[in-house]
Formats: sequence, C-alpha cells, structure tokens
Amino acid sequence: MKKKLVISNRIRTLRFFANEMTQLELAEKAGASRQTIVALEAGKYSPSLELAFRIADVFGVQIGEVFECKEEEK
Repeated sequence: MKKKLVISNRIRTLRFFANEMTQLELAEKAGASRQTIVALEAGKYSPSLELAFRIADVFGVQIGEVFECKEEEK
C-alpha cells in the first residue's frame, strides 16, 4: 500500500502566543501573502523550504516546532 506524506503545522497556535499576531503581520514578516498563510493554516498548501524557514525565524523557533511531516496510508 502506498504512503502519503502529510505536512501539518502549528502556525495558528504560534501566532496566538505571539501576542495574537495576525495572518497579515506574519505574511509581511515572512515575505509571503496573507492568502498563503491562510492556505498553510488550513493545510491546503505546503510551503517551500525557504518559506518554512522564514516562518520559523519569525517566531524564533526551529522549523520542527512549526511543521511536522507524517506518513499516512492511502
């Protein structure tokens, strides 16, 4: 059986604990569009490696504290 990689994130939680940072504020700090942040939080988009590192940098955490990758059965 094939396995699918599923990338999840904690962006919404990290924004909340960063003084309730808005999606727009995060987008501006990470060099992305607000629509990209919306799609990431909804799990409808996987970021480039560069964007993933920039988002982690905005929160001052390691990339693994923002994004997690798991294998799931198809």
